[in-house]
This record gives sequence, structure tokens and C-alpha cells, in this order.
Amino acid sequence: MADLSFGCQLAWLYRLLPPYLNCNILQEFTPLRRTAKPTYLIPVLSKAFDVLELLQADNQPTTMESLYKRTRISKTTVYRILKTLVHRGYAMQMPDGNYRHITKPKKLRFGFGSQSADEPFSNAVTRSMQDAASAAGVELIILDNQYDAATAVRNAEEFVRLRVDLVIEFQVEQAVAPVVGDCIAAANIPLIAIDIPHPHGTFFGVDNYRVGLEAGELLAAHAIAHWGGKVDWVIGLDLPEAGPLVQSRITGAFASVRKSIANLPEESFVHIDGRGKRERSRKAVSDFLQRHVKDKRILIAAATDSSALGALDAARELKRESHVAIVGQDYIEEAAEEIAKRNSSMIGSVSHEAHLYGAHLIQLGLAVIQGQTIPPYNYALHRMVTRDSPKP
Repeated sequence: MADLSFGCQLAWLYRLLPPYLNCNILQEFTPLRRTAKPTYLIPVLSKAFDVLELLQADNQPTTMESLYKRTRISKTTVYRILKTLVHRGYAMQMPDGNYRHITKPKKLRFGFGSQSADEPFSNAVTRSMQDAASAAGVELIILDNQYDAATAVRNAEEFVRLRVDLVIEFQVEQAVAPVVGDCIAAANIPLIAIDIPHPHGTFFGVDNYRVGLEAGELLAAHAIAHWGGKVDWVIGLDLPEAGPLVQSRITGAFASVRKSIANLPEESFVHIDGRGKRERSRKAVSDFLQRHVKDKRILIAAATDSSALGALDAARELKRESHVAIVGQDYIEEAAEEIAKRNSSMIGSVSHEAHLYGAHLIQLGLAVIQGQTIPPYNYALHRMVTRDSPKP
């Protein structure tokens, strides 16, 4: 950045300012430069320039302590300025903790393979990603994987062709995860995988077994409170294509029901492939209910809210809603509306806090790019939501 004019640098640094800074606030500070009227200067911007110019002049790794002593700016402010410069690519932090200037920073480009534009949870994650990338100054290139294995592979190849700096992959087919992972790794591009582990990639997603356990606990509590602990069937609406990690949502749910309700025969636990889709789940559950007309105590743990809503559709069409209790995963908007209804059979959903995914993923991506040590598994926050849950 040494080759940029002061005006260009000023334009860049102005973007770092929070919008609430205005001239009234600025008048409280003593400006560092005397060539302009005091009320026109921005003290925090001047401080950032002081730090940046020292890094440029040193042209070698510099300690934060040295910058603090030479600028006489508070340590807290120096620290925040340095972190901002690193975050925006104008400086880098060395393994020993020192900082150095980067001469010609470039805007980072992240590739994001979204799961499907047709899935509500995927769309919520995409919106969160867009907001976080914009706030971080990262260019985000989005390609829709369309819930399809072949499309996910083609999109991975396109990210390689575009030479993005990092790929964040959200696709549902475990079978092609090695293909996608190898394609991206062969191009020496870092990879973060959402929900489904990919070879060579860092994992980010919910703790699938734990969220399954919590879903099962709610289902068992419902059976005990409303059916005297009697259960005819426990259905797991599976997503087998996603592999055993996502499938552990159902494994965990079954484990909780077994623990809470003793002596349920093994044959009472049934897996049905809903593939995480609403219509497919509706048809599958409708078929099951029509084959078991006399059974009136059926617990359903769904791998996704789309599957849970499909099960609810089937129960309503057959006027069997009072015979089932359903818990989903994701807490999408329509699921929230159902849970709020007094007599709905959808009694809860585990929120995966999609609105927080973007901030976590972008920060994780920046840490990877900067060479920081990252745990192989990084878990998203989650919370159980029921009709009686307090508002977040």
C-alpha cells in the first residue's frame, strides 16, 4: 500500500469507521494533522494511519508494544487497529505474534457452494453468508449445488477455475464429498465443509448426535406426559445420503427415547428415508400411517424441518394428527409457525441458528487463510425450541 496516495489510503480507511461517528463526536478529539481544520479530521482514522505508516516504514515484523510506545496511542486502540488491518488484508500477523505490512493487498474471494435454493434452511445460511462477507470485505461467489451430487462436483471445478482463495462447501451427498474435497485440495485451495465432512476440509456444523439426543428427550417427555409412556412406533425420518454424521441425529433421538421409556421392543424403531425433503417425507409417512391405522402413539424424529413438515402434512391429510408427535431440526420459519400453534403435532425443533452461520464461517475462513491453527471440527450453536420456549 506504500505506492498508494494519501488520498487513496484515506478513502480506504474511511470505510473502517462505524456509521455513528460524526462531526459532533470528532470535535472532542485533538487532530493529529494540522493541515486541515480540526473539526474536519477523524481522530480514529488518524491513529490508524499512524500505525499503518509505522508498519510501512519498518518494512519488517514489528511488535505491538513497539507501535504502542512510538504512537502513544492506547494499547487497546493499537490492538484493534492491527486486527482490523489484518482482517482487511493490509497487514499480517506472524507466527511469533508480530505484525508486518502487506504492500499490495487484494480483496479475498471465497467460493460458497450453497446446498439448494429450494431449501429454506439453505437459503437462511446463504443470506447469513452474504451479510457476513459484505461486513468483512470479502467477495463471495455463490453457486447453487441444487441438492445434487453431479452439480456439486461441477461447482467445485468452477471454483477451481475461478481460483478463489477459499471454498465453503454446503452439499448433501456424502458419496461425492471425497471427489469435491480432492478437486479443491489438488488446486491448493483451503476448504470448509458444512454439516458433511469432506476430505482435506475443516468441518463446521451442529453436533449431530447431541441435537438428536435433545430431540429424542422432547419426544419421550411428550409420550410420558400425554400417553402415559406408551409408544407404538418411533420413526426416524432419515437423510442417509448425507452419511453417518448427519444420520446420527436420528441415532441420538432413538437413544434418548430408549433411555427414557424402558422396554420398547427394537422393532418399534423404524427408519424411513425422507431425504430431508417435504414431499418425499409426506408420501413415506402417509404410506406408513395407512398401513398402521390402529396405532395412535407414534413419535417422529426428523433429520430436517422439511421432513418434519412433510410428516405433519401426511398426518393432517389422514386426520391422524393427534396420533403423532414430531420434532424437527433447523427451526425454519414455517416450522416456527407450526410449533406456535396450540394443537399442532409438531412439538419442537432444534434451531441450528442459521443466522449465525455466516459470521462463524467467514471468520473461520479468514483464520484459515491467515494460517492460524484451526480445530478439525467446529460446532455451531443450537437450541431446542418448543411452544413454551422463551423468545430468544
